Amino acid sequence: MKAVQIGRFGGPEVLEIVDLPDPHPGVGEIRIRVRAAGINASDWKKRQGTMDQELPQTMGYEAAGVVDEIGDDVTGVALGDRVFGVCPSGAAQAELAVLSSWAPVPEALDYARCAAIPAAAETAARALDQLGVTAGSTLLVNGASGSVGSAAVQLAVERGARVIGTGSPGTHDALRALGAEPVAYGEGMTARVRALAPTGVDLALDVAGSEVLPELVDLAGGTDHVITVADVEGARRTGVRFSRGDSGRATYALALVAALAEAGRFSITVGQTFPLAEVARAHRVGESGTVRGKLVLLVG
Repeated sequence: MKAVQIGRFGGPEVLEIVDLPDPHPGVGEIRIRVRAAGINASDWKKRQGTMDQELPQTMGYEAAGVVDEIGDDVTGVALGDRVFGVCPSGAAQAELAVLSSWAPVPEALDYARCAAIPAAAETAARALDQLGVTAGSTLLVNGASGSVGSAAVQLAVERGARVIGTGSPGTHDALRALGAEPVAYGEGMTARVRALAPTGVDLALDVAGSEVLPELVDLAGGTDHVITVADVEGARRTGVRFSRGDSGRATYALALVAALAEAGRFSITVGQTFPLAEVARAHRVGESGTVRGKLVLLVG
């Protein structure tokens, strides 16, 4: 099969399309013929060598496609089913991918939008669970207009929480449409949040990594009420928890989001799509930060 791989660390030019042996599902896994694969910031971190030092490395943790092989002890899915899900081996950007968690592709969504969902939905749901967001909570989401942020807004609203979301002024109409009360980030953010919530917020989630953790701690009344998924160094400095999936992942979010999307209560924005062969260009676009919405590779 054709797959994205790096044999050395560096810029986008180190990304190659290579021929690799076809993977096969193990117990509790399925294999899909990939139609679309999501791109995340973790991809260029892997490419740069800041995540681990193993070489060669394949790329991609989320994909959507058609089931073509089923492992042992798998029920509820059949050959030919359209699904999207998580590829734990980090080899989703390929013609074939093995998934450990998956959900049916909703009629309301295409493959590209489904491939954009898994990482954002799982990360958002995990962080909301760790924060304890419930009905009646007032949640501040820093970076609410991105893929993870918009997923967090929608899932928190679905739980019955009040959500205040930071974003640039150009995103405010979109944030309102998702159910958030928008505020501009940057200097004066704390005052703008307090104008909406004079006594502060119950909980805060940072998905932007924009060095605002001290402000979030102040607004939420302590480090125990704040989680970041984007600022490792800031978490160390402030004592805020950095959310990882080491203690378990919120894979239930895939089926939940699929159902919400089918009901018209969840949306995700695909900013741009690229053929698999143009993965290097996709990385350049992603790192430039010039495109709003998820980047997706189209396969086949």
